[in-house]
Amino acid sequence: MDLEFRYQEEFWRNTRGVQLFTCKWLPLSSPKALVFLCHGYGMECSRFMRECGVRLACARYAVYGVDYEGHGRSEGVRCYIKNFNNLVNDCYDFFKSVSVLQEYKGKARFLYGESMGGAVSLLLHQKDPSFWDGAVLVAPMCKISEKVKPHQVVINILTKVEDIIPKWKIVPTKDVINLAFKDPAKRERIRKNKLYTQDKPRLKTALEMLRTSMSLEDTLYKVTLPFFVMHGETDTVTDQNNSVAFEASNSTTETYNYDIEKLTPVVSAANTSMKQTYRRKSYLCGFKGSSWLQSLGRIRLIINTLWLEL
Repeated sequence: MDLEFRYQEEFWRNTRGVQLFTCKWLPLSSPKALVFLCHGYGMECSRFMRECGVRLACARYAVYGVDYEGHGRSEGVRCYIKNFNNLVNDCYDFFKSVSVLQEYKGKARFLYGESMGGAVSLLLHQKDPSFWDGAVLVAPMCKISEKVKPHQVVINILTKVEDIIPKWKIVPTKDVINLAFKDPAKRERIRKNKLYTQDKPRLKTALEMLRTSMSLEDTLYKVTLPFFVMHGETDTVTDQNNSVAFEASNSTTETYNYDIEKLTPVVSAANTSMKQTYRRKSYLCGFKGSSWLQSLGRIRLIINTLWLEL
């Protein structure tokens, strides 16, 4: 069968001189909109988020992804995050360089973020609130679950030595793969992905992620872009209570019920093995901002493309 999209890879150099791996899935005809992928910690775009890219491109979306510094096929110390803002700024610069291309003039721009990528998406929104037309957030890292976060005493000790041994892999954490993925076959596929990092988080990386999640937890009420949140009740890596907190903010929110039997698993983080991962049939949907009515229909189309049977 002929492909309904074309896939390309290339490297892009950020403002710090680091070469970052980028990939794109493009429809054969003019795209309806742009979707930018933000992957999770230790993950990458070309393999782990491939199914998202393929589905969206076949539905006539232009999909772009970038591996963060130190992730996937990008340069940098493996999974070392010296400053979380570096990730955000790199994504912003690359995504904006794509958005301003002549062929995409007037096209809507959406963010798709999983886990830590959800945090990146929200910070991209904070950086330039009017630039994005909406977001799809899967188990966003707005708060790290107490089940995987070290004790506060340990955090205090680690904070005092983070500038001395920032790259040491000494942060005590549980096996995230076992916690995040319920399907044994899926766990095995993830472990065999050589681009995925399975080591303990580096000290500076872990503290940067913790600080970022705490900051987002305190500023969720400031989110103004239309968005959709999917977060399973049984998630033990990122705290689903903070996704529910979106509903309590001062903007318009709606909750939609999807029949779990009609959900089609997508091979990417936190949304595979739906029937095992999510107990309820309800998924929190938040649509915010003055233009939320205009973007609501567009976001629904993205959701249907990714998760509902075609």
